[in-house]
Amino acid sequence: MMPLIGGATVLLLVMVQGVVGASSLLVERQRLYSLADGAAVFASENFDPSQVSRVNSRPRAPLTTNRVRQSASEFLQRVSSEGLDGVLLESAYTPDGWHAEVTLSSAWSPPVVSEYFPDSVCIRVEARAQTFLR
Repeated sequence: MMPLIGGATVLLLVMVQGVVGASSLLVERQRLYSLADGAAVFASENFDPSQVSRVNSRPRAPLTTNRVRQSASEFLQRVSSEGLDGVLLESAYTPDGWHAEVTLSSAWSPPVVSEYFPDSVCIRVEARAQTFLR
């Protein structure tokens, strides 16, 4: 009877460790996505006002890849990424002059390292924001 209880206890501990690790990974990914989303919004709203034009009776603020990259980098320097390990701006560009796309990556480590789970995972998120003018 003792080996059965011991085995069940070990299995339960491994399951708890897995749930805690998965929850931690999800929270870390959401924090990184929030940071990427903020950088994309900041980059999409950081345009040159003198370049605003009308296209089909709608105002248009053209974005450039250079400006999007600079804006995203500036946003990441201003905002604290405390708790996120090794945040890296992988890419920041505009595919069409309307949208800003930002890709960030970070390293995640589980709260409890063991032989059952990896000791580090690279998280990568992409965010997209659009310029709106009225």
